[in-house]
Amino acid sequence: MSRRAPGTRPGSLARKLVALTTVVAALAVTLTGIVAWQTAAHGAEDRERDQLRREATVLSRLPVLTEALFNGARLLGGPNGVELAVIAPDGTVSGTATPAVDTASKAALLAGRPVSTRGVLGGREVLLVGQPGVRGGAVVLTEPYAIVTENTTRVRRSVVVPLLVGMLGAALAGALLARRIARPLTRAARVAHRLADGERGVPAPVDGPRETAEIGHALNVLDAALIHSENRQREFLLSVSHELRTPLTALQGYAEALADGLIEPERLPEVGGVLADETRRLDRFLSDLLDLARLEADDFPLALAPADLCAVLTEAAAFWTAPCERGGVTLRVERAETTGAEGRPTAAGKAGRDTRAGRPVVVETDAFRVRQLIDGLVRNALRVTPEGAPVVLSVRAAADGGAELQVRDGGPGLSEDDVRVAFEPGVLHARYRSTRPVGSGLGLAIARRLAERLGGALRVDGHGPEGGARFTVTLPSSVDAG
Repeated sequence: MSRRAPGTRPGSLARKLVALTTVVAALAVTLTGIVAWQTAAHGAEDRERDQLRREATVLSRLPVLTEALFNGARLLGGPNGVELAVIAPDGTVSGTATPAVDTASKAALLAGRPVSTRGVLGGREVLLVGQPGVRGGAVVLTEPYAIVTENTTRVRRSVVVPLLVGMLGAALAGALLARRIARPLTRAARVAHRLADGERGVPAPVDGPRETAEIGHALNVLDAALIHSENRQREFLLSVSHELRTPLTALQGYAEALADGLIEPERLPEVGGVLADETRRLDRFLSDLLDLARLEADDFPLALAPADLCAVLTEAAAFWTAPCERGGVTLRVERAETTGAEGRPTAAGKAGRDTRAGRPVVVETDAFRVRQLIDGLVRNALRVTPEGAPVVLSVRAAADGGAELQVRDGGPGLSEDDVRVAFEPGVLHARYRSTRPVGSGLGLAIARRLAERLGGALRVDGHGPEGGARFTVTLPSSVDAG
């Protein structure tokens, strides 16, 4: 691919539009000139022939004049060098134009057919027009072809000026059009440069032609999206700073106390447990950050193979049974055989069946990553589910060959505003940090990226059948490894 030489700048759009419209106008003028050039010659000749034809017709239809001509009368040359010849019924030709009448023309006229052709008279090319007479014979008129040439030149000269004026007018119109189009684009470019330089809240003009107005609208949408995204990033960084500072403060405080000998020997096990808990908390948070960074990388690895999601869900349920029992939460597993177009179980499926029963739900995916996704959603659900409420794991085959996994809980659920920002890192964490048990604030963002990497999608409903949130993962029958 060619590259622009250093220090060079592309030409402006306005100049290119002016050049383009000028070139188009020049081509149009050239083509029009060629056509007019040829048309002028044919038109001039046709006009002269028509004039001669009318004159010959008049002469051939005047009985007295025609009879006198048939008797050998001779007419002097008419205007524009017109010469006359008369053909008698017996074929005798008389008149000043006699040398131009050839055998074929005479035969055609005696046969009653008009003639319009060219001939030679006195060494010059002439137009020759003949008309049969009313009493037999014919009248022939000739005119020097030089008259046609003069008329053609006159017409051509009269066409040149309008063509040049038309080209100049087209160039002027192109300049005005280019200015109209380029002005909003130039302003939009200035807005884009200001956005690229970090300035926000810069309104772009939404005027001019529809396309340039759409560019201005797109820049305004981009500006709003950048403001929103940067605010979210700022809030996320503040949340990350807070989460890192809390365990680090505890670690630093206890470490300094241990170094100064301020911890009684009998409290060492307690302090060691606190340090271990804070270290694990910090490690989990950093692991979540690392997982999220890996998921955003282009080379995120997937080990694709046929996987029975019923078996994956059963393994996850076995792992989470003990933590649920410790929290007084009921863990339930459901399975439906298929889902309809709207995701509802078909008549063949029954909620409440153990995943070990019935046919397996097999798709080509990365079973390890699916398990990681389920664990993240269950961990999130268990954190907000009160004692005595359920956490439900569900798997079902989809009608298109894929599968659907659900994690539902009996917790407080999510509002409509919560649903809109549920998968943005740190937003729900910052919103409910003081009212609900929260984790690192990255779990749901990681879960969504995992679902997308697996070729599927993760969506959330604020309230499911159990009263709390319902997270639904849809997975395709196979994943495109590319």
